Amino acid sequence: MQEPTGNNNPLYKDQLILSFFLLLKIVLSFLLINNIYELHRDEFLHLDQANHLAAGYTSVPPLTAIFSWLIKILGNGYFWIKLFPALFGAWTIYFCWKTIELLKGNLLARCLVSIACLCSAFLRLNTLYQPNSFDVLAWTAVFYFLLVYFEQKDYRAIYLVIIWVALGFLNKYNILFLLVGLLPSLLITTRRNVFTDKHFYFAAALGLILIAPNLIWQVNHHFPVISHMKELQRSQLVNVSRVDFLWHQVLFFANAIFILFAGLLSLIFYKPFKAYRWVILTYIFTLTVFCYFRAKDYYALGLYPIILVFGASYLGEKLAQRKILTGLLVLFTVGSFIYILPLIMPVYSPKQIVAHQQRFKRVGALRWEDGKNHQLPQDYADMQGWKELAHLADMAYAQVKDRSEVLVRADNYGEAGAVNYYSRFKSINTVSYNADYLYWFKLDKEIKHLILIREPNEEDPERKKERPFFEKITKIGEVTNPYAREKGASVFLLENAKIDINSRIEQEIQEEQNDH
Repeated sequence: MQEPTGNNNPLYKDQLILSFFLLLKIVLSFLLINNIYELHRDEFLHLDQANHLAAGYTSVPPLTAIFSWLIKILGNGYFWIKLFPALFGAWTIYFCWKTIELLKGNLLARCLVSIACLCSAFLRLNTLYQPNSFDVLAWTAVFYFLLVYFEQKDYRAIYLVIIWVALGFLNKYNILFLLVGLLPSLLITTRRNVFTDKHFYFAAALGLILIAPNLIWQVNHHFPVISHMKELQRSQLVNVSRVDFLWHQVLFFANAIFILFAGLLSLIFYKPFKAYRWVILTYIFTLTVFCYFRAKDYYALGLYPIILVFGASYLGEKLAQRKILTGLLVLFTVGSFIYILPLIMPVYSPKQIVAHQQRFKRVGALRWEDGKNHQLPQDYADMQGWKELAHLADMAYAQVKDRSEVLVRADNYGEAGAVNYYSRFKSINTVSYNADYLYWFKLDKEIKHLILIREPNEEDPERKKERPFFEKITKIGEVTNPYAREKGASVFLLENAKIDINSRIEQEIQEEQNDH
């Protein structure tokens, strides 16, 4: 009997539908962002890392810097910056699709998991150039290749598991929480036999080799990740409510709630999924650890693609012949997502958000890391005012006659990165005592002038210790955008130093590094 070809080939149909979902994922990542928003403060830092390639950074491991270097080669434009997280999101959907194929799920199940990934917090996550998108991808890949190993007894899969763990580690240390949840889950189930396979240990050795440069960097720099986590705990995680953390896990997937619950419950009660109980145990253990440490809600997002996979697999089988119920499920998932889209994606302008403030406040979208409500979601406020700040810095920079004698210093990494990205002067090279910029000072020239970028509410240098050390101090201006988190950030030009500025800066850098 002749094999079906072309449009009649089921495989061709599957690939066409998969391609549609992947393309839709990428297109929506661009289409659903209001052009009034600029880049996010964290994106500026990650992009600047391309100019300082290293085996490690105080804020994140080095993989993001490699992606930033590729973006820089491609022109450093907005399109490329947004394309990378969108591609990581599309790749996550691809792994979900392939996992359902591995579980012998039908086409309906594959479509359901794709819709669930699209109509959830993943869509928002994949619009920001941060390590989080690749983090979710790495977790999903780890689950997929573990299933390949267990289902197909293919020892090569365990090497891919470890490679993805290593890549996840080099992207964001958050994947260590997955290992903390995964280890006991495997040990207390029949899947513990993975630890008797010699290939597991060969793969683990390969993983150590891959992450060794970053581990050595951490040792040589006295483990800055620890001080970074302490600062995070002091300034942000202390404000995290465990109840809110758990509630937000539901809110992230409110539109795909039936698929999510189907996944959680089927992994516990559905007999054909008995062999996969280690997945739900990993979910429970990892979520418990996150709760204990008061982690940010989105840290756990990497757990959900695999849960959605099992939910879609279960529903795909049960609804295969029930077209009306299937239609209602898809209608609810897509329709409810469209309804709450302004709460998830930055489609509203700041003015529109303020006009609908109660709607955002009800779901906790206006609550910032300081535990207080503000007029915009924090991410959106972090995408405002940067071009204005860079323009002020440029005005100051243009007034300096000999630019080889000027240093531009900002109070935080967002300000420094934004000026470097948006400035029309390629030589401006703004630095800061904050985050990775603390290690990026170049004092190979005599500094006679300073351009200071001060955070909102910081004291005017005219009234502080800088005044006696410069012949002239001029305030260039401040950020006036009422919706910007940096509203009130000011730019000052300090000209003709009366003291040795280089020695003073070196001393301050040393003090800051010692503190870290």
